[in-house]
Amino acid sequence: MTNPHMADKIRTGNGFIAALDQSGGSTPKSLRLYGVKDSDYNTDAEMFDLIHCMRARIVSSPAFTGERVIGAILFEMTMEREIGGKPSAKALWEDNGVVPFLKIDKGLEDVADGAQVLKPMPVLDELLKRAVSNGVFGTKARSVISAANVDGIRAVVQQQFKVGNQVLAAGLVPIIEPEVTIDIADKAEAEQILLNEITIALDTVPEGQQIMLKLTLPEVANTYAALNDHPKVMKVVALSGGYDRAEATKRLSQNKGMIASFSRALTEGLSHKQSDNEFNATLDGTIAQIHEASIAG
Repeated sequence: MTNPHMADKIRTGNGFIAALDQSGGSTPKSLRLYGVKDSDYNTDAEMFDLIHCMRARIVSSPAFTGERVIGAILFEMTMEREIGGKPSAKALWEDNGVVPFLKIDKGLEDVADGAQVLKPMPVLDELLKRAVSNGVFGTKARSVISAANVDGIRAVVQQQFKVGNQVLAAGLVPIIEPEVTIDIADKAEAEQILLNEITIALDTVPEGQQIMLKLTLPEVANTYAALNDHPKVMKVVALSGGYDRAEATKRLSQNKGMIASFSRALTEGLSHKQSDNEFNATLDGTIAQIHEASIAG
């Protein structure tokens, strides 16, 4: 059963969602941006220890509180670890007032019809049970759209909502993330097709239940505005998708009702070599900028 206090925080909270869910494929790049060289570790276990230290440092910062950060998306391995002596999800909610989400996808299939659907998730039910037992509120799964192709976009959306309904049945709230690649020539057209397919797919969500949407910041401001008021949508959040923080926050502020769910734009400027004061000041400035853009729309 969905935690009503967490649901209220997401619906009415004055802030944004932090994406701390870098997986095995994206972790080396994230560590490099954090100032950790590939040669600083030798095994995957060491790599994941280092990225957990980065995430724990972010979550433990006095800048990272529920006043401006209303939610955070965790990698599965992060959920299984501790922050400040508590399981990560419980630490987020109990110590920070931040609603925990879990990344559940296992990567992407090859491109077909200009899109990449989710790889199979045969043990998803077991993962969802563990998420519930860890105090997680919701989940996130990411697909990719790289062309304004109706068949490809429809395949992505239909699969996302099928998985989303499986998540709802487990008592969690799914974040459905059909990311549109930011540098494609027909991005605006792809986003209009995506809007149409999402609108149709929302009819498959059971009555009385809600999902969340995580969407690329659109070419045409307020493309997704109508989704904010849909009775089956709890919240529409934006991914930065490769835009730097300045461009991402600028676009976000132009889209009514959307709040941020940034990863790279959140950690931009942070380094493991910074003192705690430097680290906290940098993170505080970043959170302030993303928060301001999230509440401006």
